[in-house]
Amino acid sequence: MPTSAAFWNKIAPKYANSPIKDMATYGHTLARTRELLPADANVLEIGCGTGTTALKLAADMKSLLATDISDGMIKVAQAKPAPDNLRFATHAPDDAALNQLAPFDAVLAFNLLHLVPDLPETLRAVHGLLRPGGRFISKSACLRDGSMFLPPLIWVMQRIGKAPYVGKFYAAELEQAIAQAGFKINVAETHGKSFNRFIVATRL
Repeated sequence: MPTSAAFWNKIAPKYANSPIKDMATYGHTLARTRELLPADANVLEIGCGTGTTALKLAADMKSLLATDISDGMIKVAQAKPAPDNLRFATHAPDDAALNQLAPFDAVLAFNLLHLVPDLPETLRAVHGLLRPGGRFISKSACLRDGSMFLPPLIWVMQRIGKAPYVGKFYAAELEQAIAQAGFKINVAETHGKSFNRFIVATRL
C-alpha cells in the first residue's frame, strides 16, 4: 500500500480533472457550512485536495488557510486564481507550523477523516488548533454503514496500489471518537448516501 502523501501526489492531476459526482449533495454541504461559519472567522481546512471547496467557501469568511499533506495537490490548488483571503500550503494537521498560527475559529475536514491512519491523533491535533468554543466541521464516509461489499473492494484496491489507507467505521464510532477528543457534537446529519456523515462539533 502506498503512503498517503505518495498516493495523492501520484493521482493529483487526474483528481483535479474528476467531476464532482453528486453536485446536489455537495451544494447542500457547502450551504450548511456557510450557515455555521461567521463572516469574521479565521478558518483552517485540512485535507483540502486541489482546493475546489476552499475556493467556493473563501468569500464567506475572513481568512482561510487550506492545507493538504500532498505537495501535488497543493501545487494544483496554487495554480488556480484565488481571492486574497485564501492561502494554500502543504501541512499535516499536527505540523508545528500550524500550531504557531493557531488558534483558529473553525477547522474544516471534508472527505478526510476516513483517510487518516491515526484518527484519534488527528482529532487531538484539530482540538489543539481551535480556540475554546471553536467549531470543527467535517464530512466523512462511514463505510461500515454502507454496502457490505465496500470494505473488501477497498482491500483489493489497496493490495494493487490503487487506494490509500481507508479507515472503516460506523457513524456512531466516529461521533464517539470526536467526543473523546474533547468536543461537543452539535450537528450530525446524513448528506447524500446513507454513510456520508456531516458532523459539527464545538471544542470544549
